[in-house]
Amino acid sequence: MPDGPGALPRFVPSGRQWEIRHAGLRAVIVEVGGGIRTLTSGERDVLEGYPVGAMCDGAHGAPLIPWPNRLADGRYTFDGAEHRTALTEPARGNAIHGLLRWRPYALRREAADAVTVGAVVHPSPGYPFALDVEIEYRLDDGGLTVATTARNVGPDALPYAHGQHPYLSAGTGTLDRCVLEFDAATRILVDDRRALPSGSEPTECTDYDFRGGRILGALRLDDPFTDLRRDGRGLSWVRLTGGDGRTVEQWADAAFGCLQLFSGDTLAPGRRRTALAAEPMTAPPNALATGESVVRLEPGERFISVWGVRLV
Repeated sequence: MPDGPGALPRFVPSGRQWEIRHAGLRAVIVEVGGGIRTLTSGERDVLEGYPVGAMCDGAHGAPLIPWPNRLADGRYTFDGAEHRTALTEPARGNAIHGLLRWRPYALRREAADAVTVGAVVHPSPGYPFALDVEIEYRLDDGGLTVATTARNVGPDALPYAHGQHPYLSAGTGTLDRCVLEFDAATRILVDDRRALPSGSEPTECTDYDFRGGRILGALRLDDPFTDLRRDGRGLSWVRLTGGDGRTVEQWADAAFGCLQLFSGDTLAPGRRRTALAAEPMTAPPNALATGESVVRLEPGERFISVWGVRLV
């Protein structure tokens, strides 16, 4: 099936497909969930994607709005009012990855090398607020840049956090042979039963110290990190070098104070440890409940967060 801009010759699970290109880069953005279905440089995957005939599995490329990660019992309090959302991870008693993963996004702007899609979170039980979300995906010589703008279009203040769920491709082979490099001073500890925060510890001189870059080996990751080291432009970085010697570099601006790394060990057998989910997040797990790093958006206010990825 063609993946051309907006082409839809027959039904596909992820809806309309918007293709953008620049030089040897190609990305396909989808209607359902507004995420990245594929990103390639020539014949090499930059991000691990999923087939046009399949549903998005493991949240590959998905925006996570209006909260990333897990929310215990789906419960939180905002401005003195208690709210409860549907449990979308019922086995663990959590609501996970926000409200827009399976909602349609509409095309707002389109060019050969860029596309902007948008969706509205309408008031509903559990999140009685109105939020407009617009995501611009743009390809250039520096790779893919993703800019998300959230705007409160309702009459009341609202709580907001954001993340995205790209999987950095390992190239050929598995993560075991990949070299991982990132610099985060703190690992947020999570409990085994519900994967909710239970404390924190320094990463220095632990199995989670990847400051100089080292082979990932058999280490299983499904961990949030914070206190991210930033360069002179305020960007944090994650680098994954595959067995083919190519490196996928992902950066995130200062809006993203947390990073979740997931090695995919619990995915379907053919997906396990073939890519590393490097999820930039503006707030840690369970943020709506704790209030940590949650953005308060007054009526009419906007919040912009930007991240990007490239192959070198």
